[in-house]
Amino acid sequence: MQAPAPDAAESRRPRVLVLADSLAYHGPVRPELLTEPRLFPNVMADELDAEADVVAQVGWTARHVWRSLTRDPRVYSLLVPAADAVVLAVGGMDYLPTALPTHLREGIAFLRPRPVRRVVRRAYLAAQPRMARWTRGRIRALPQRLTDGYLTDCVTALRSVRPGLPIIGILPPRHRAAAFGSELRGHEAAWLAARAWGAEHDVPMADLAPVVQPHLDAGRGNPDGLHFGWESHRDVGHELARVLRSCPGWPPR
Repeated sequence: MQAPAPDAAESRRPRVLVLADSLAYHGPVRPELLTEPRLFPNVMADELDAEADVVAQVGWTARHVWRSLTRDPRVYSLLVPAADAVVLAVGGMDYLPTALPTHLREGIAFLRPRPVRRVVRRAYLAAQPRMARWTRGRIRALPQRLTDGYLTDCVTALRSVRPGLPIIGILPPRHRAAAFGSELRGHEAAWLAARAWGAEHDVPMADLAPVVQPHLDAGRGNPDGLHFGWESHRDVGHELARVLRSCPGWPPR
């Protein structure tokens, strides 16, 4: 005799939509499959007895997340309606110093013929660290006003279609990336701006800087100086879970 099947509503685990950059899926050696349990979205979800739906790509800023929310039918048709909470885990790439505006940098991939593309890419990669140091981090991948504006658009849109949906953001971590000249002078301003934005828009913010810094200082990270090691993923996941638990509407009923 078989036991009756559990009610679908009772057995369903909450779903957390994580909109992020490559920090969400890069480990200490390489990019990982999103099913890797040690990645911070999965650590967070496991602690919350939930499931994580991750939408992320290399170099994503707040602008890319906004485009994903509004242009990717899988996101706005399936993931947003099913979400019990949203984590806006972007901002860490926005403040990174750059030798080229984002639209020009991303345009390198479309240059033809191939030899020209390779020459331009090599020149860009060689110039990037020097430009970061020379400009002292003043030229960001995305200006702060645009980061704030796109994050505001994301929150406004989500609250419009899903009133009461818990939404959290992040205060960006530091890095030691040689590719960016190990330039950190833009971090404090970005951190303060993110904190002010969260307070203004009633979005709880997980502070990743003090969580990641001990591991960064100890060399427990990706050799690129930007992406996390497993210890950072673990602690970032715990911090996100802690902040999400503090939100009205979590856990979902």
